[in-house]
Amino acid sequence: MSAQDKLPPGTYGTPGSDGQMAREAWRIFGIMSEFVEAAERMGPIRPAVTIFGSARTPPEHPYYKVTEEIARMLSDSGFSVISGGGPGIMEAANKGAFHGKSPSIGLNIQLPMEQHANPYQDISQTFHHFFARKYMFVRFASAYIVMPGGFGTLDEVMESLTLIQTRKSRKIPVILYHSPFWKGLIDWFRQTLVAEGMINPEDLDLVQMIDSPQEVLEAIFKHYEHRGFEMQPHEHELMLNL
Repeated sequence: MSAQDKLPPGTYGTPGSDGQMAREAWRIFGIMSEFVEAAERMGPIRPAVTIFGSARTPPEHPYYKVTEEIARMLSDSGFSVISGGGPGIMEAANKGAFHGKSPSIGLNIQLPMEQHANPYQDISQTFHHFFARKYMFVRFASAYIVMPGGFGTLDEVMESLTLIQTRKSRKIPVILYHSPFWKGLIDWFRQTLVAEGMINPEDLDLVQMIDSPQEVLEAIFKHYEHRGFEMQPHEHELMLNL
C-alpha cells in the first residue's frame, strides 16, 4: 500500500482537496503576517517586562491594584510593559504603564469569550493565533512577572520556563508574585518533579517568588547590574532561532 492509499478521504492529495490545500496555504501566509507585523511594531521597544495574570480579576481586587502599582513603577523606571491586552490583570498592567513614563503594550487575542481589548494601550496588536502571540511575549521581554491566574497564566509561565531550561531562550528573571498563591506549585515541583528526577534541582533556580513591588524591581535590576539590558551577541543569535 502506498502512502497515498493510506490518506483518509478529504486530506491532501485526494480528489476535491484543492480548496482545502489553498485554505491551508493562505492560513500559513496569515500566520507569517502576524509575526512580521508584530515584530516590526515591537522591534524598537527596549527594555520591556511582560506581565502575565488572570483575565477574571476585577478592578477592586488586591491582585489588580498591586499589578497596577508594579506596572507603574516599572514604567517610571524605564521599562515598557507588555500584557495580554485584555481585562483583569492584563488591564491592570496596561493601566499602570499607561499612566507611567514608558509605553504600555497590549498583545490581544481574539477569543469567543473573556477577551476584549482594554483602553490603556499605547501600542495594541491583535493576534488570531496563540503561538504567535506567545512568541512575542518571550521575544521582547527582559523579565516575566507572573501574577495569580488560571490555565492561560500557567501555560505561559510553563512555556517560558521550558524555553529557558532547554536553552532555547535566554535566561531572564521569572518572578511569581504573591507566594501564598504559588507556594503549593513550587512545593510540588520540589517534592515531586525533583524527587522523581523529572527536573534537576537547579531548575528551581529559574523562578523566584516575591511579595512586594519594590522587591520585583530590585530583582530585575540585580539580574542586569553587571551586563545591561541589551542582548549579548550569543543571546541575540539564540532569540533569532527561538
